[in-house]
Amino acid sequence: MHDQGAVVSVNVTPSLIAAWFHRLFTHPVVEIDGQEQAARWGITEITVSPGEHCISVFFRYRRDHHTRLAESTREFSTDTDVRRVDITARLGPRNGSRFRIGTPSVHR
Repeated sequence: MHDQGAVVSVNVTPSLIAAWFHRLFTHPVVEIDGQEQAARWGITEITVSPGEHCISVFFRYRRDHHTRLAESTREFSTDTDVRRVDITARLGPRNGSRFRIGTPSVHR
């Protein structure tokens, strides 16, 4: 039994075509259950309690604190036996593309 909750590991990646642009001018944001978490391009880890959860991934331009660009949302759940959940969020290659959030991989 794992009493502390599960670690959600979110791998946030830009498309290869625009990766240089996003790494220089934007930053990703991961929101779980309405709580924004500081994220970075790459892996961000967040601890959640057992239950139903909603994850949103989007990006903002640097110095922008309000805009939610390319946002996508997905639901997932954990229980007391789940230790880790791996999620990949990949930004599409075209301007106006949204993040594609993959199926969560649950580890007990």
